[in-house]
Amino acid sequence: MKRQMTEEVALNRAASYCSSAEQCKEDIKIKLKRWGMDDSAIIRIIKELVSEKYIDEERYCRAYVNDKLHFQKWGRAKIKQGLYQKKLSSDMIEKYVNEIDEDEYLSILQGLIQVKRKNTIAKDDFTLNGKLVRFALNRGFEMKYIIRFVNISGDNSF
Repeated sequence: MKRQMTEEVALNRAASYCSSAEQCKEDIKIKLKRWGMDDSAIIRIIKELVSEKYIDEERYCRAYVNDKLHFQKWGRAKIKQGLYQKKLSSDMIEKYVNEIDEDEYLSILQGLIQVKRKNTIAKDDFTLNGKLVRFALNRGFEMKYIIRFVNISGDNSF
């Protein structure tokens, strides 16, 4: 039979976990539940972690947007969806997603489409363009930007 983890041990482990990478309240709450902590202890631990600046949701949001854009090459829609799942405030999400540099964003999308175009087999241009559009939409990019970089019969509108 497993021994119940004390609140102090859970707090120290959670602080250590937060020190290694940015975390949000929701991630820590899930981790603490997995460790067998009750709801009142979870609230106290998270409150302590926030007061000691181990958890800062604005810092987390900024890091999440940056990492998902630059490393996973996600578009705004997919980044927003991920942040909503972390139960962050809509205002905070909008603030940091809207800070994405437009030129850099379009450059990432263009690069993704160029690489995907080279590596995609299709019987004709129509099929290829459909695959490229679906690929970019699944990455979370907006259709208004996708059509700039996918040659749709020379027509840039749908």
